[in-house]
Amino acid sequence: MAYSGKFKPKNVNKYRGDYTKIVYRSLWERHCFKWCDLNKDIKGWSSEEVVVPYFYEVDKKYHRYFIDLKITFANGKTILVEVKPDKETRPPTGAKRTKKYISEGLTYVKNMNKWEAANKFAKDRNWDFQIWTEHTLHDMGIKPKSTKPLKPYSRKKSNK
Repeated sequence: MAYSGKFKPKNVNKYRGDYTKIVYRSLWERHCFKWCDLNKDIKGWSSEEVVVPYFYEVDKKYHRYFIDLKITFANGKTILVEVKPDKETRPPTGAKRTKKYISEGLTYVKNMNKWEAANKFAKDRNWDFQIWTEHTLHDMGIKPKSTKPLKPYSRKKSNK
Protein backbone atom coordinates (compact mmCIF):
# COMPACT_ATOMS: atom_id res chain seq x y z
CA MET A 1 0.00 0.00 0.00
CA ALA A 2 1.34 3.45 -0.92
CA TYR A 3 2.02 6.02 1.80
CA SER A 4 0.37 8.70 -0.33
CA GLY A 5 -2.23 8.71 -3.04
CA LYS A 6 -5.77 9.65 -4.01
CA PHE A 7 -8.64 8.90 -1.68
CA LYS A 8 -12.00 7.94 -3.20
CA PRO A 9 -14.86 8.52 -0.74
CA LYS A 10 -17.91 6.26 -0.69
CA ASN A 11 -20.12 9.15 0.52
CA VAL A 12 -19.21 11.91 -1.95
CA ASN A 13 -22.12 14.06 -0.72
CA LYS A 14 -20.34 14.46 2.66
CA TYR A 15 -17.16 15.89 1.15
CA ARG A 16 -16.94 19.69 1.04
CA GLY A 17 -14.80 20.36 -2.00
CA ASP A 18 -13.79 18.49 -5.13
CA TYR A 19 -14.06 14.84 -4.07
CA THR A 20 -12.01 13.77 -7.13
CA LYS A 21 -8.93 15.59 -5.80
CA ILE A 22 -8.60 14.24 -2.26
CA VAL A 23 -4.93 13.40 -1.61
CA TYR A 24 -3.60 11.65 1.47
CA ARG A 25 0.03 12.27 2.36
CA SER A 26 0.34 9.51 4.97
CA LEU A 27 -1.44 6.30 5.90
CA TRP A 28 -2.63 8.08 9.05
CA GLU A 29 -4.38 10.70 6.90
CA ARG A 30 -5.88 7.93 4.76
CA HIS A 31 -7.30 6.26 7.89
CA CYS A 32 -8.72 9.63 9.04
CA PHE A 33 -10.35 10.23 5.64
CA LYS A 34 -11.96 6.80 5.72
CA TRP A 35 -13.17 7.44 9.29
CA CYS A 36 -14.72 10.78 8.25
CA ASP A 37 -16.29 9.26 5.14
CA LEU A 38 -17.95 6.39 7.01
CA ASN A 39 -18.75 8.05 10.36
CA LYS A 40 -22.51 8.63 10.73
CA ASP A 41 -21.92 11.47 13.22
CA ILE A 42 -20.06 13.52 10.60
CA LYS A 43 -22.18 15.77 8.41
CA GLY A 44 -19.33 17.06 6.24
CA TRP A 45 -15.57 17.04 5.94
CA SER A 46 -12.75 18.31 3.74
CA SER A 47 -9.00 17.99 3.42
CA GLU A 48 -6.66 20.89 2.73
CA GLU A 49 -9.60 23.10 1.74
CA VAL A 50 -9.06 25.52 4.68
CA VAL A 51 -6.03 27.79 4.26
CA VAL A 52 -4.69 29.77 7.22
CA PRO A 53 -2.02 32.47 6.86
CA TYR A 54 0.76 32.22 9.46
CA PHE A 55 3.94 34.13 10.29
CA TYR A 56 7.07 31.95 10.36
CA GLU A 57 9.45 33.35 12.98
CA VAL A 58 12.56 31.96 11.26
CA ASP A 59 12.29 33.68 7.86
CA LYS A 60 10.07 36.54 9.14
CA LYS A 61 7.56 36.00 6.32
CA TYR A 62 3.91 35.01 6.01
CA HIS A 63 3.09 31.60 4.55
CA ARG A 64 -0.06 29.57 3.85
CA TYR A 65 -1.00 26.62 6.03
CA PHE A 66 -3.33 24.04 4.45
CA ILE A 67 -5.17 22.37 7.34
CA ASP A 68 -5.32 18.56 7.06
CA LEU A 69 -9.01 18.23 7.97
CA LYS A 70 -12.09 20.29 8.60
CA ILE A 71 -14.82 18.17 10.15
CA THR A 72 -18.40 19.27 10.84
CA PHE A 73 -20.41 16.96 13.06
CA ALA A 74 -24.17 16.39 12.93
CA ASN A 75 -24.50 18.28 16.24
CA GLY A 76 -23.09 21.43 14.54
CA LYS A 77 -19.61 21.32 16.11
CA THR A 78 -16.73 22.00 13.70
CA ILE A 79 -13.09 21.12 14.26
CA LEU A 80 -9.90 21.71 12.33
CA VAL A 81 -7.43 18.83 12.61
CA GLU A 82 -3.71 18.49 11.98
CA VAL A 83 -2.43 14.89 11.74
CA LYS A 84 1.21 14.74 12.92
CA PRO A 85 3.67 12.31 14.47
CA ASP A 86 3.88 12.85 18.23
CA LYS A 87 7.61 13.62 18.03
CA GLU A 88 6.86 16.72 15.89
CA THR A 89 4.63 18.18 18.62
CA ARG A 90 7.55 18.50 21.07
CA PRO A 91 10.89 20.34 21.03
CA PRO A 92 13.77 18.25 19.69
CA THR A 93 15.99 16.27 22.03
CA GLY A 94 19.44 14.86 21.57
CA ALA A 95 22.78 16.31 20.63
CA LYS A 96 22.56 20.00 19.82
CA ARG A 97 24.45 21.48 16.88
CA THR A 98 23.75 18.48 14.68
CA LYS A 99 21.94 18.72 11.36
CA LYS A 100 19.17 16.47 12.72
CA TYR A 101 18.65 18.63 15.83
CA ILE A 102 18.58 21.86 13.81
CA SER A 103 16.16 20.38 11.26
CA GLU A 104 13.84 19.09 14.01
CA GLY A 105 14.08 22.46 15.75
CA LEU A 106 13.06 24.35 12.61
CA THR A 107 10.16 21.92 12.07
CA TYR A 108 9.03 22.43 15.67
CA VAL A 109 9.13 26.25 15.38
CA LYS A 110 7.22 26.12 12.07
CA ASN A 111 4.59 23.79 13.58
CA MET A 112 4.17 26.05 16.63
CA ASN A 113 3.70 29.08 14.34
CA LYS A 114 1.16 27.21 12.19
CA TRP A 115 -0.78 25.85 15.15
CA GLU A 116 -0.94 29.22 16.91
CA ALA A 117 -2.45 30.75 13.74
CA ALA A 118 -4.84 27.80 13.26
CA ASN A 119 -5.99 28.00 16.88
CA LYS A 120 -6.79 31.72 16.50
CA PHE A 121 -8.48 31.12 13.13
CA ALA A 122 -10.66 28.37 14.64
CA LYS A 123 -11.56 30.35 17.77
CA ASP A 124 -12.61 33.35 15.62
CA ARG A 125 -15.23 31.04 14.04
CA ASN A 126 -16.28 29.21 17.24
CA TRP A 127 -14.52 26.06 16.05
CA ASP A 128 -11.83 23.96 17.73
CA PHE A 129 -8.34 23.17 16.51
CA GLN A 130 -6.90 19.75 17.40
CA ILE A 131 -3.65 17.92 16.74
CA TRP A 132 -4.10 14.19 16.22
CA THR A 133 -0.98 12.07 16.72
CA GLU A 134 -0.59 8.32 16.32
CA HIS A 135 -1.66 8.05 19.98
CA THR A 136 -4.88 10.00 19.32
CA LEU A 137 -5.66 7.88 16.25
CA HIS A 138 -5.08 4.69 18.23
CA ASP A 139 -7.25 5.88 21.16
CA MET A 140 -10.05 6.90 18.78
CA GLY A 141 -9.89 3.57 16.97
CA ILE A 142 -8.99 5.29 13.68
CA LYS A 143 -5.54 3.74 13.25
CA PRO A 144 -5.87 -0.02 12.97
CA LYS A 145 -3.59 -2.20 15.01
CA SER A 146 -1.15 -4.39 13.13
CA THR A 147 -2.97 -7.57 12.21
CA LYS A 148 0.00 -9.89 12.01
CA PRO A 149 3.01 -10.08 14.30
CA LEU A 150 6.32 -10.06 12.46
CA LYS A 151 7.97 -13.43 12.11
CA PRO A 152 11.50 -13.74 13.46
CA TYR A 153 14.13 -13.58 10.76
CA SER A 154 15.74 -16.90 9.98
CA ARG A 155 18.54 -17.31 7.50
CA LYS A 156 17.94 -20.07 4.95
CA LYS A 157 20.64 -22.66 4.66
CA SER A 158 22.21 -22.94 1.27
CA ASN A 159 22.50 -26.33 -0.44
CA LYS A 160 26.13 -25.97 -1.54
